[in-house]
Amino acid sequence: MQAGVEIRVKGKVQGVGFRPAVWQIAHQMGLCGDVSNDSEGVLIHLPADADIAGFIRRLQAQCPPLARIDHIGQQDYTFEQCPAAFTITASGQGEMDTEIIPDAATCDACLCELFDPENRRYRYPFINCTHCGPRFTIIRGMPYDRPNTAMSVFPFCPVCQHEYGDPADRRFHAQPNACPDCGPHIWLADPQQQITARFDDALSAAVRLLKDGKILAMQGLGGFHLVADAQNSDAVSALRARKHRPAKPFAVMLPSVDWLAECAEHQPDAGLITLLKSPAAPIVLTDEPGLSAALSPLVAPGLCETGIMLPSNPLQHLLLHDIQRPLIMTSGNASGHTPALGHAAAFEQLSTIADAFLLHNREIIQRADDSIVRYQPGDIQVIRRARGYVPDAIDVSAVTGQNPPAVVALGGDLKNTFCLLHHHQIITGPHLGDLSDLSVQGQLEASLTLFEQIYQIRPQAIAGDAHPGYISHQKGIAMAQARGVPFIPVYHHHAHIAACLAEHGWRPQDGEVAGIALDGLGYGADDTLWGGEILAGDYRQMIRTGGLPAVSLPGGDKAAVQPWRNLLAHLHHAGLWPSSPLAARLAGKNTSLLIKAIEQDLNAPKASSCGRLFDAAACALGLTADQISWEGEAACALEACALQCHNQDALTTGDTLPLTADNIIELRPLWQMLADETLTVPERAFRFHVLLANTLAGLADDTATRRKTNTVVLSGGVFNNRLLRRFIKSGLNHRQVLEPRQLPCGDGGIAAGQALIAAIALGH
Repeated sequence: MQAGVEIRVKGKVQGVGFRPAVWQIAHQMGLCGDVSNDSEGVLIHLPADADIAGFIRRLQAQCPPLARIDHIGQQDYTFEQCPAAFTITASGQGEMDTEIIPDAATCDACLCELFDPENRRYRYPFINCTHCGPRFTIIRGMPYDRPNTAMSVFPFCPVCQHEYGDPADRRFHAQPNACPDCGPHIWLADPQQQITARFDDALSAAVRLLKDGKILAMQGLGGFHLVADAQNSDAVSALRARKHRPAKPFAVMLPSVDWLAECAEHQPDAGLITLLKSPAAPIVLTDEPGLSAALSPLVAPGLCETGIMLPSNPLQHLLLHDIQRPLIMTSGNASGHTPALGHAAAFEQLSTIADAFLLHNREIIQRADDSIVRYQPGDIQVIRRARGYVPDAIDVSAVTGQNPPAVVALGGDLKNTFCLLHHHQIITGPHLGDLSDLSVQGQLEASLTLFEQIYQIRPQAIAGDAHPGYISHQKGIAMAQARGVPFIPVYHHHAHIAACLAEHGWRPQDGEVAGIALDGLGYGADDTLWGGEILAGDYRQMIRTGGLPAVSLPGGDKAAVQPWRNLLAHLHHAGLWPSSPLAARLAGKNTSLLIKAIEQDLNAPKASSCGRLFDAAACALGLTADQISWEGEAACALEACALQCHNQDALTTGDTLPLTADNIIELRPLWQMLADETLTVPERAFRFHVLLANTLAGLADDTATRRKTNTVVLSGGVFNNRLLRRFIKSGLNHRQVLEPRQLPCGDGGIAAGQALIAAIALGH
């Protein structure tokens, strides 16, 4: 027996080469002992007379690139036998208190090997190491060992086995480790599922097809992509026609940052390059000058931003290296379906879209859509949190304190993302989509089951949206009943504000905040539909102190896809129907029937929706079609038009819209301004943003003053509008303004807010 010290390391410490880093430090210091993974993280045993402080300092300094140390603790330990060397031992079991690692983009060391003709993995599309490669998308359970991944069906060859077992090797315990002799492989197939080429010949054939203007379905890490030449308008047009996607922008994968520098009007911003080359490798929305001119105008028609990304896996690197031109890289799904994960689903959905299929035989276990991040110098905003970020945990210990209850939160029905509150962390699930789709419901149930198994979580409550008609609400009740725990309904906009507070570490004892919540629709605390609110409160409750008026949605759900219906309703509400010149926009529509429906409250629910207000304004200025094809299309067109205004400084004033006695914004002057033809269309679009932002900022400022707080929170999907957000922040520049950063400001972030609200409601 020998006296020792047990060191417990928590954080992102599994599947990232942490144990070999520990092994190497121990050997550098000449120490004996052992290191292992278990369900709580990494456990290290060293002799009591070792330089423990020096060891910990080295551990922090030599932390592997994908790892993150959250906590290091130590206690006494007794060795049963005196250790003769330092060893790495097998993984243990128990309740999860560590993190699953997101997929990570191919590291520089693997890229060098990928394109080195002398390397045994030259042009091997599945090269990886402990610093990069698939993690989340191949996992079936914990601990993260090869038998619990999609790689379990690929036995190691002797060389890969040696790498896997050598602590000094970069591939020590890299669970996806493989080579051409023992790992997955690729092939090309036609839409009739006939194989036409294998291995590197498949890549060469795929490149020829893309250069000829064809469309490729390509199997990735977390799903399929549809691929086309982003400089070939005929190819982009064909993809739009076949996918029934007339206007929604496509993401573009660039060959390299060098290509971006060549087409840009100046050296690309260093922060943009860092984000593109980060391990998450997200789609980055940027208005980088010169970029749109280098691509087909059909990539992002009418918009000022382009979504770009760099290759994130070896197969993409090989394809972009060989073709040396930017490629459309969009989700591989047919209209109205979730992205395909397996071969059968891909052929079923995409055979009428793709001319060929680039496939491989490594199973996709977990869906992972591409993450979307907006970048402007000094400002990074997550729009969709998915591949590369999920399931990274967010520490909320400042909010929850010690030993918070375990909570599963189901999010909303649109842009559905669930969330676990586990110990002191928020763990978000993958972006799933609209729960009205049965396949999305199936993915939600399967993902939740896996997460509960992986983290061995036993929820003490289920949280969900308060709207009784939502699928997520109904599923939440059923889940709670099945587990014998309470279901805690959370109002939509309360969840928006709470999610932002949580990621900023706002504690319950920090008091109230004022909030501006702007989105399409959400169930309000007065059992009506909200979407444009000034709020005040904390995690326990939020009250409405003002905001937009409740205006009819003629036709109910149809108003979300036909902007002209909202223009009609707003003109009627403002007392300007049919006298306003804007009424001419509605010529030929069956307005008389809809006016009767509005006045008789027939299938015309009222909502204070900021999203529908933007739709109506875009229609008023002739910027949108009778029917939009994607959410946000009309609002994006309105913002893009406003950004084309050439005399912005002259139109940026402190003017506001009038208010009623109960702080409801009167919109009649706004519609009169939009009808003023002495202003150009871009000028009117710009003034719309200025007037609305000034008024909302003023209301929030007044609420903050009355509630004796200096903090204003901005959240809701409308805050994806850069111009509106900029003006509102300018009007509140004397306040502390909190915005979502790690979580989306839209519905993809509300599950986190639901979880925190539920935990605090349980008395913690």
